Amino acid sequence: MPSKNNTNEPVRRGAASALNKFKMEVASEIGLANYDQIDKGNLTSRQNGYVGGNMTKKMVAFAEQALQSGQNAAIGNSAYTERPQS
Repeated sequence: MPSKNNTNEPVRRGAASALNKFKMEVASEIGLANYDQIDKGNLTSRQNGYVGGNMTKKMVAFAEQALQSGQNAAIGNSAYTERPQS
């Protein structure tokens, strides 16, 4: 059953602009200059998927590095996570 409280809004104030900036940086790294001004409908699914996929890879790498160096607070303070209800 779908959740009715999915607002698709960032949990933390300022997260939307930070994620958007991060998205533009990743798009630029993979060769999609001016990604914010491009009509995403004119790009292939693969091109758009590379942006999101590379963002995920970088965020996971950050979390892994923080865990290895014992900086658990860096991860715990980065975003609110909901625990599943039993």
